[in-house]
Amino acid sequence: MALEGMSDPELRQRFEMLKGVEHHKNELILELLSRVDRLDESYQQMALDHQRETQFNREGQLRERKLQDELRKLKAFMNRDPFVLVLIDGDGMIFEDDLIHKGEIGGKEAAAMLWNGIKDHVHDRLPDIPSDCRIVTRIYANMKGLSEVCWKAGLVEKAGLIEEFYRGFTGSKILFDFIDVGPGKDRADEKINELFKLHLGNFHCQHIFFGCSHDNGYARLLEQYTEPMITDRITLLEGVPFEKELYAMKAKYSTVKFENLFRSTKINVYNQPLYQASQSLPQYPMQVSSSETTSPPVPNGYQSPYQPIVGTSTPSPAPSSQSTMNPKAPTWASTATSAIQIVSPPATPTPAISSLASSTDVPRNRHGQRIDPPTVYDKEEVDRVRKMKLCNVHFLRGDCGYDPCTHSHSKKLSKTEMAALRTVARMVPCRQGSACDDPKCMYGHR
Repeated sequence: MALEGMSDPELRQRFEMLKGVEHHKNELILELLSRVDRLDESYQQMALDHQRETQFNREGQLRERKLQDELRKLKAFMNRDPFVLVLIDGDGMIFEDDLIHKGEIGGKEAAAMLWNGIKDHVHDRLPDIPSDCRIVTRIYANMKGLSEVCWKAGLVEKAGLIEEFYRGFTGSKILFDFIDVGPGKDRADEKINELFKLHLGNFHCQHIFFGCSHDNGYARLLEQYTEPMITDRITLLEGVPFEKELYAMKAKYSTVKFENLFRSTKINVYNQPLYQASQSLPQYPMQVSSSETTSPPVPNGYQSPYQPIVGTSTPSPAPSSQSTMNPKAPTWASTATSAIQIVSPPATPTPAISSLASSTDVPRNRHGQRIDPPTVYDKEEVDRVRKMKLCNVHFLRGDCGYDPCTHSHSKKLSKTEMAALRTVARMVPCRQGSACDDPKCMYGHR
């Protein structure tokens, strides 16, 4: 369009139009530039994030690789020395009689039978345990108390045979041990409880075989663990039938019984021929010259309460006057010649028999024979106390040597009941008869 023919208003109008277009163009350019700036800023932020993620991933990969190496080493360490623990309370889980009779050889046979039984059980029932898993066995018991109980029950000819048996048991396998906890209530229980807790969380310990079927006290320990991941790691060994509380909870655990290895019945000392024979032995009052008194020799100055007392003292001639007064009473010579063995009542520690003439702590008659002061008692009360099955030695002497004891220690007695219990104890004749020199002796002397 030619500009010559346009008027001024038309030119101004066209200028204004062009000016508006320029304005819109500039606004568009400014908006585009602003958007470019925002995109560039976002790009830079994303670039930084990407760089950071890349670095984090790289560090994560390095850390993961390191952790995998550590985990591999840790697994190798955990699997390096796997073992199963056989934990047995030897005061109640007692090996079969025919094994004990063999002494040291029987101990070795028992260790082999236990090792084979555990090995077969692990192979058949616990496939997750490594095949090279070792077997660690710990038996805790009071050696002296166990030996005396077995001897009194007639299971062994001599108390030392139990020590020989466990010497063979311990020596046959490197990781098999018998630990003598000594006398005292619950000593074996306490050690077993703590060792059980210690190994239950030990990752090297793959499984625990727990020999405790005879004692309800272990129910307190087992009832603390209810999670399957823990109970699955425990197998209860059965010797004698499970006691009431253990029987009620054994469904939560695996159980195993090795035939011909552990006794299936408890030892009853009082029904054994040896103890019954000792209770029926006659009394032998000793006659001693007032001018010369000889005491029987006793090793180490003390006669064990669980060993037979043998009259082996040197005889001294008895005056004819004594023979005339008591013609039926044997002299020291006749006593030594007959070599009579008198078994002490169970769990009644007595000091060595000393000179009868030197004793001033016990009442004696003019012939030197011990006598008991008269007592007055209520027959009904005595009968009632007798039925309570109390441990005479525990209540009257405070030194019961049985662990575990078959009679009650837990009751609290009144003065009347204590007096009745003394009468009950006196009804049992003392094995030393009128020669008894123990001031603390609670038995009867006739």
